[in-house]
Amino acid sequence: MTNSKGAGRLREKMFFQRRQLLDDGFGNEQAGDWETIFTSAAGLTPLKGSEPVIASRLSGVQPFVLRIRSCRAARDVTTAWRAVDVRNQSRIFNITSVANFDEKNAYLDMMAVQGVAT
Repeated sequence: MTNSKGAGRLREKMFFQRRQLLDDGFGNEQAGDWETIFTSAAGLTPLKGSEPVIASRLSGVQPFVLRIRSCRAARDVTTAWRAVDVRNQSRIFNITSVANFDEKNAYLDMMAVQGVAT
């Protein structure tokens, strides 16, 4: 059986982005535009999709497991971030969870959903 981990399976390239926090002039922070924090090679594994009804409309939602190498910037990723495919920037993945399953800090696995509003 082949090793499922390894750099050879990281075939995609992703921008990892979070929203800028802007001051509104009254001491409050507001969410601004998305800014790219880092770029990383990633492996995408599609899971079983679904079609939930959102706002009385049927919409297709496709979950993925997104695997990247662990680094300082990657360990800062939270569910407020998103991943964007570098080669096709219309593919946007909202990150729903981040886990370090092997606890060795080699790879991070992220649950991400494509097909929902950001």
